[in-house]
Amino acid sequence: MKFKNLIGLMLVFLMVAITVHISAAPNHETGPVKYEALNKRVIASIDKGLEWLKTQQGEDGLFADHPGITALAITAFLRHPQKKYSDEKHPFIQKAIDRLVAMQQENGAIYDINKQPALPNYNTSISVMALSSTANPKKYEKVIKKAQGFIKGLQVQDEESVYYGGIGYGSRESVHDLSNLNLAIQALKESGSDDDEVWNKAIKFLERTQNRSESNDQKWAGNDGGFIYSPDGESKAGTDEAGSPRSYASMTYAGLLSFIYANVDKNDDRVKSAVQWIGKHFTVEENYGMGAQGLYYNYHTMAKALRLYGKDTIIDAKGVSHDWYQELAEKLIKVQKSDGSWVNENSRWMEALPVLATSYAILSLDTAYPKEK
Repeated sequence: MKFKNLIGLMLVFLMVAITVHISAAPNHETGPVKYEALNKRVIASIDKGLEWLKTQQGEDGLFADHPGITALAITAFLRHPQKKYSDEKHPFIQKAIDRLVAMQQENGAIYDINKQPALPNYNTSISVMALSSTANPKKYEKVIKKAQGFIKGLQVQDEESVYYGGIGYGSRESVHDLSNLNLAIQALKESGSDDDEVWNKAIKFLERTQNRSESNDQKWAGNDGGFIYSPDGESKAGTDEAGSPRSYASMTYAGLLSFIYANVDKNDDRVKSAVQWIGKHFTVEENYGMGAQGLYYNYHTMAKALRLYGKDTIIDAKGVSHDWYQELAEKLIKVQKSDGSWVNENSRWMEALPVLATSYAILSLDTAYPKEK
């Protein structure tokens, strides 16, 4: 009898120990499991947005009669998290792709020569990302390689120039900025071009757009770790109280994304400084430093940079942890129009155009959507 009681007591202790161990174990739920309910709403939001976006295509295959916006729009379809759309199965996507391919110039650029401003790098880079998202990118290998050559040819080679390593719009040789370089880096990386020489030059430009005097050799450089528009000290967010160029969110996300794509280690101090700035100023309510200006571009760049960085949470200046995917997704779902579209009430950088804002919003959700780990 005593032996049976002892066995029973041991079983009780064992069950308690197991229960304590399970309850104390860290929660490693990730991806679709952790966000199951939210993900259903995200997919519904994406699908509704794409249904609206589909109605905006012109008879010639273009969206908003613009090659860059067309490339963004079809990429939003092609990068659906559940792969519901394909150029091979959906003729309207193929029609848009055919129009982009037909616009390729002899020098490899993809843009409409009859439209001004031409913005060759902007249009070419986004088109390359679209072509790289198709079901069979090898089908467009010659087009992509020619476009890659054009993009690389835009990079500033003069080591004495403050813009060394940079890339601009391609139509104004004196203008070189982080936004254009970031698009170019994305296009090259996502189309399979991993050129160390291009990256090393680009990194120098990136250093010169970061407010980090330890790695930025320009006199204007501060030390908050954020990024500005150009190494000549231009910031679209203006200057701070001390007269220094003010860092702002969209360029800081662009800088972080570019560093990682250029093979800079995530533990590098330049990357860590950018992430610290993002944590200190994290918000989905605005493009920090710019308010509503460029908000949807900011959302897309945020999603891409943070998903690539690989952390599910961002710690702010008060030590509060932010689940950035959840906050971003909830915000975009909340502001989606009843017809499925999005629009920025601020018209700067064309974001009052629903086709552009909607493409950015869907791409933000496409990109942020957690993948299986």
